[in-house]
Amino acid sequence: MGYQKALLKLEIKDIVLVKPTKPTPSCLLSLSTIDNKAYNDEICQTIHVYRSSIHNSPNNSFNPSHLIKQALSKSLFYYYPLAGRLVKHADDGKLRVKCNPNEENYGVPVLEANAKCTLSSLHYLDNTDTDIAKHLMLDLPSPHDKTYPLVLMVTKFLCGGFTIGMGVSHALCDGFGGSQFFKSIVELASGRIEPSVKPVWERERLVGSITKQPFQSLIDKDLAAFSPFLEPKTIIKQYCFKIESDVIKRLKMSLMKESESHSNITTFESLAAYVWRSKARALKLSPNGKTVLIMEVGMRGKNLKDYEYTLPEGYYGNAIVDADLVLNVNELNEKPLSEIVKLIKETKNVASTIDYVRKSIDTMETIKQEEEEEDEDLNIDDAVMYVTDWKHLGFMESVDFEGYELVNLVPAPCNLFKCLDTCIFMSQNKIDDPILGEGVRIFISLPVAAMPKFKEEIDALRFL
Repeated sequence: MGYQKALLKLEIKDIVLVKPTKPTPSCLLSLSTIDNKAYNDEICQTIHVYRSSIHNSPNNSFNPSHLIKQALSKSLFYYYPLAGRLVKHADDGKLRVKCNPNEENYGVPVLEANAKCTLSSLHYLDNTDTDIAKHLMLDLPSPHDKTYPLVLMVTKFLCGGFTIGMGVSHALCDGFGGSQFFKSIVELASGRIEPSVKPVWERERLVGSITKQPFQSLIDKDLAAFSPFLEPKTIIKQYCFKIESDVIKRLKMSLMKESESHSNITTFESLAAYVWRSKARALKLSPNGKTVLIMEVGMRGKNLKDYEYTLPEGYYGNAIVDADLVLNVNELNEKPLSEIVKLIKETKNVASTIDYVRKSIDTMETIKQEEEEEDEDLNIDDAVMYVTDWKHLGFMESVDFEGYELVNLVPAPCNLFKCLDTCIFMSQNKIDDPILGEGVRIFISLPVAAMPKFKEEIDALRFL
């Protein structure tokens, strides 16, 4: 990895602000209750890796930054809130988006760079250790700069390929929303007159009400499991582990046989159970403590008849609620894995009901202030695994430029994904799997000292 960092030498240009091509409204936009959840006030950073299809004689005159800035400017006419600034209201502490086209700082910061190496020399960012990705991401340093809800960095390589580093505020877009916006840039860069899906704001659809019976906190700090690896100077790094499709099939078959059940077991359920247990073992969590699995359950596309939260196509805000499963570490270690899978399935099913979604949103609205105060004091990252599934967000589907193929997508370990509690399931990249089969990449953050044990657990999958 150090060798690859030495290869990556960048010629950096000045940051420019890209504004919408046409006039946009001057307004102050409110966000939904889910958008305002405390941990959504972070920038989600991803690196999109494009390989030139002309391997022998790449077009060195092609300027991807110029093309993308033009397409971004067109896209911002539709997604103008992303060109605004995030502000926190003095009275209620909630985030809003200030859109004022007349202000000097209105627009999206874009950084252009040229790399003095080829993408193949970096293996197209296909590495077990993903630390190099953060060098291809514009990470604005000051708190004032953090009010930009969107930043981009475009880096061209000697091979003709390029990367697009996109940082977007999780308060404005969830994974589907970010993918929808990114696709609009690619479509407009490829010659479309307008995006195939028009964006919908309508954040008032997901505003909750104060409730006297909110969901209670998951676990008390005193009952949470802890890891001996976590100390103030602990080095935490992000890793990527690849699980081949045949391994996943064997795991599912093993779980069905173990449970003597013919009910369908999804890839997410089987891997979430296995990775949760593996992480607890790798961290050597205290056996009598409690550990929490937090899963995202999406609201889009659900058959919720007469449901006030039904969302229109094009909605790009946060449309997810958390499904939480709490176990003692001893239970997690000793229960058959099939029972953990069953509990995960049941937890997801409950979280998909109208009553659960409504109460979740009302709880977020009710305890927002208390939640922010607790977050300052309650640090139980070692006891929590927050798993999010990116396999079906659409980032890797139909987002090729003419002559340039998207071959990889990686989360950059700068802000949101450097946390110990976050785990991401993603599709295989097109370097390993050109037709995007059923294989899965697991991105997880671990103390360096815990990684060998986690790797041992993942390797054991291949011997099922």
